[in-house]
Amino acid sequence: MNISLIQSDIAWADPQTNRDRLSQVFTRLPKSDLVVLPEMFSTGFATAPAGIAEKGTESLDWMREMAVRYDCAVAGSLALERDGRYYNHFAFVTPEGEVASYNKRHLFTFGGEDKKFTAGSERVIVSWRGVRFLLSVCYDLRFPVFLRNRGDYDVLLCVASWPAVRRYPWDTLLRARSIENQCYVAAVNRVGDDPALHYSGGSVLLDWLGQPMAQVPDETEGFVSGEITPEALRAAAAKFPVLSDADDFMLK
Repeated sequence: MNISLIQSDIAWADPQTNRDRLSQVFTRLPKSDLVVLPEMFSTGFATAPAGIAEKGTESLDWMREMAVRYDCAVAGSLALERDGRYYNHFAFVTPEGEVASYNKRHLFTFGGEDKKFTAGSERVIVSWRGVRFLLSVCYDLRFPVFLRNRGDYDVLLCVASWPAVRRYPWDTLLRARSIENQCYVAAVNRVGDDPALHYSGGSVLLDWLGQPMAQVPDETEGFVSGEITPEALRAAAAKFPVLSDADDFMLK
């Protein structure tokens, strides 16, 4: 399976401009099974979402259009308003029109995200072309119990607006999650600036040893693609079955 990661700047509160920019990037991608976009890719990370979060389906419709046109799944998160509530909504859209949805579980209280957004509660795993993906958004990365591999996924998919000031934890936590869960990690972070923060990127595809397979240069808009092989992952896990020794627990 080929996965492409798009590391982009995001025009603040301007979904049409962001969709247009990303549409141009799609024309340059190699043939991909999955294309991954940053957190809140259509608006920027808005902790005060009134007037910014999308009420309509334009960006979801655009994701469907890209999925059909390029015969790939498209994944990324959106700031959505539904029935008077706001959600940091991760959508995984396939060319058949199917949409898997995950609402960010761990809202970023330090930045006030919890004051306006409604948290999700369920882990969401998507099976696509023979690969199982666990969906996660940014701050979720700091909570290893929620992301623990119970033998139910192959790839941890993480989309983020993770600021440069905390870049070292981003790099470290991605590698820790890949190693402890014996999984691939496909992680996309934005670059550029919003009204509050600067973002330096760090989008990367990691193998199950935490080793980079492909990564976008820092401070750069661009993309990378990498090939993952679930059979190799499962063979490695069978040879060194760390997860069989994992502690049992219940998530509440």
